[in-house]
Amino acid sequence: MFLILLAVGIFCAVKMSLQDIRSRTIPDVYLFPFLLAGLSISAFYVGFTDIYGAIIAAVFGYLLSFGLGILFGLRGKKDAIGLGDVKLIAAGGAWLGPLGLAIALVTSCIFGFVWGAVKKQRAIPFAPFFLSAALVAAIIQLVISQ
Repeated sequence: MFLILLAVGIFCAVKMSLQDIRSRTIPDVYLFPFLLAGLSISAFYVGFTDIYGAIIAAVFGYLLSFGLGILFGLRGKKDAIGLGDVKLIAAGGAWLGPLGLAIALVTSCIFGFVWGAVKKQRAIPFAPFFLSAALVAAIIQLVISQ
């Protein structure tokens, strides 16, 4: 069952990244299975966190990114953070836990900033950068736990 959940997570991550690149949207049809797979792995298997850490990181990630979206909106930067990105960050917290989420957020912002600077783009698809950074965070957590 673990491998099935992992396969679901990988499939959804790839589909979300491709869709975000194409249309700047992250469909819920991939987001919710991704979230549920992360919560299930955290609850029933040895992952990067336990179910409590997964829930805390998911809620914190959601509130933090939603709050940043509101702050950017108040400064006149409409749609600086899309709701798909907000839900993706929450789902990433379910997979990675608090430490992994922090690593993934910092790393994805650096990846996105560099990409935007090189391509001279102000609006970037965040899903590929966040999911790539989540992989980096997972590897870092595996190395730390050894």
